[in-house]
Amino acid sequence: MSGTSEGPTPAADLDRSAVTDSDHTTYHRVFAAAPLAMAVVDRAGLVAGANAAFGELLGADPDTLTGRVAADLVDLASDARSWHAYREVLRGRQAKLRCTRRLKHPEGHSVWVQVTVAPLSGGSGVLLSVADISARRELQARLRHLQMHDPVTRLPNRTLFFERLTGALEAESYERSGTGRIGLCYLDLDGFKAVNDTLGHRVGDRLLAAVAERLTRVADEAGYARAVTPLVARLGGDEFALLVEDSTGTEQLADLAESALKALEEPFDLAGQRLSLTASIGVVERHAAGTTATGLMQAADTTLYWAKADGKARWTLFDPERNAHRMTRQALSSTLRPAIERGEFTLEYQPLVGMGDGRLAGVEALIRWNHPQFGTLTPNRFIGLAEEDGSIVQLGRWALATACRQARRWQMDHPEEPPLFVSVNVAVRQVWDSDLVADVAQTLAETGLAPHLLQLELTESAVMGSAGRPLQALQALSDMGVRIAIDDFGTGYSNLAYLSRLPVSTLKLDGSFVRGFQYEEAAKGVVPNPADEVIVEAMIQLAHRLGITVTAECVETSAQADRLRRIGCDTGQGWLYSRPVPPDRISELLDEQAYVVGKP
Repeated sequence: MSGTSEGPTPAADLDRSAVTDSDHTTYHRVFAAAPLAMAVVDRAGLVAGANAAFGELLGADPDTLTGRVAADLVDLASDARSWHAYREVLRGRQAKLRCTRRLKHPEGHSVWVQVTVAPLSGGSGVLLSVADISARRELQARLRHLQMHDPVTRLPNRTLFFERLTGALEAESYERSGTGRIGLCYLDLDGFKAVNDTLGHRVGDRLLAAVAERLTRVADEAGYARAVTPLVARLGGDEFALLVEDSTGTEQLADLAESALKALEEPFDLAGQRLSLTASIGVVERHAAGTTATGLMQAADTTLYWAKADGKARWTLFDPERNAHRMTRQALSSTLRPAIERGEFTLEYQPLVGMGDGRLAGVEALIRWNHPQFGTLTPNRFIGLAEEDGSIVQLGRWALATACRQARRWQMDHPEEPPLFVSVNVAVRQVWDSDLVADVAQTLAETGLAPHLLQLELTESAVMGSAGRPLQALQALSDMGVRIAIDDFGTGYSNLAYLSRLPVSTLKLDGSFVRGFQYEEAAKGVVPNPADEVIVEAMIQLAHRLGITVTAECVETSAQADRLRRIGCDTGQGWLYSRPVPPDRISELLDEQAYVVGKP
C-alpha cells in the first residue's frame, strides 16, 4: 500500500470555487470513513483535520489531534533527511515524501508505519497518510532470521557473520569507540566426517547443535566482563567462528580459544552415544584499520590449516613470518613453469675430488633459480614445488642437457686432461612421469658426451625398494654405461641387501657421518666419537666388495679428508675443495691442475 491519494480529498473544502457543497459533504464522509489513517496538514505543519483511522492508529481521539504539530505525531524530525524532505513538500518544492517510522502506541506496543506526505490541489496544504505495516515487518523479520541463521544450530550463518564482520571493519564503526581492533577464532572439528559416516547425519546434526550450545556458553562467559559478547556463527559443515569486536589483544583471543577447546573436551552424550571430539582453531587478532573481511578470513583459514598440520586439538596464532614464507611458496609455485621457459635457471658445479691424488675427477651440477624478485634460490626452495606440480620433468630435462653440454665443452677445451664426469640429480617423479632412458639417450647423442661421463644421482629413499618401472629404468641406464649414484646414503632405509640387486656404481655418504670426523678438536681435549669412523669404514669396505665406489659429502677440513683417505674413501666433495661455482671457475681449476702436473 503506497499511502498516496491521487483523487479528490477533504482538502477540497479549502478551494470551494472548485466543488459544490454536496461534493464537500461527500468527500468529508469518505475521508472520515476511510480505513487508511489520514490527516490534512496546513502550510504551517499543523493538523487541520484527521480521520478516525488516524486517531485509532495513534491511540487518540481524532478531534484532539487538530492543531497538533504533524511532524511530532509521526516522528518526521528524527532524521535530518526526512525532516528536510517534509519541509520541502510543505513549501511545494517537492512532490512527495515516503518514509518508514516506528511509533510508540500509548498502550505500550510499537507500530511500524509507512508515512506518505503529498501536496493537496490548490496549494492549501498536504495530505498525511499513514499505513500500518507492522505485520509485513514482522514477516520480513522472520524471513530474515531464517535467511540469516543456521537451521541445525540456530546460530548466525555465514551470511550474517560476514554482514557483521564487514560492518565491524567499517571506519565509522571502530573509530567511534572501542579499541579499534578485531579478533577471530576460526574453529574446525577434528574427525567430524567420521561421525557422519559411521553414525549418520542425524547424530552428526545433534552433535553440531551441542557444540553450538557449548561455544555460545563460552562466548557468553567471555562477554560478562566486556562491553561486547563474541558473535558465535556456523560458517558451514563443521566450521564455526567466534568474532570479537573491540578486542583487547592476542591474550584475549588466546583465552577465548583455550576456553573453547576445554569446553569441547568433555564427552557428548547423544541418544545413548557417548562421543568425544577435539577441535583445531586458527586465531587472528589485529587492528581493524586496513583490514578487510577477505584478508581476515584468509589469515584465519591459513592459521587453522597450521593448527591441523601441527597435530590438531590445539589453537594456533597467526604468524606473519610463517605466512610470508607460505605466500612466497605460492608465488614460486605459480611462476615455476614460466621461469623455465624464460631461462631463469642456471647450473653451478661443485668439484668431486679424488681422495688418493687430490685431482679433480668430476663435478656435481647444482641448479639455481635467478628469481627476479627473490634473488638466487637454491634447490631446497623450489625442487619440492617442482615435484608437486610436475614441472620437475621439464626442469630435469633442461638440467640434464645443460650439464652434459658443459661437460663435453670442458672435454673439448682441455684435451690434455682426463675428461670430467658430471653428476646430475634426478627426482623419482622423472622416472615415473617421463621416459628418462630415452631422454638420457637423446641428450648423450646430441651432446656427444660418453655415457660413462654421466652420473645420475637419486636419493636413497627413492632407490631402495624400487621395483617395476624405476628398477627397469635404472637397469637400462646402467646397461647404457651411465653411472648410478645413491645420494645421502645412510639416512633413509639403509637396506644394504638392496645394493646387490640395484645397478648402483656410487654411494654418496651423507654429510652427517663426515661431520663427526672432528679430529682437529682432539688437541683441545675433545675426544671424537669412534662410532662414526667405524660405521663409515664398514660402509666403504662393503661398497668396495660390491664393486661400488664411495663419495664423502660435506668434507670441510683437511683432518676429515686425511681420515677418509686412510679408510679408503674414493672421492670427496665439500667446502674444503670448493663451493659450487660457475662453469668458468671449473675451467680455471682444470688449467691450474694441468699446470701443476706439467710443471718440471
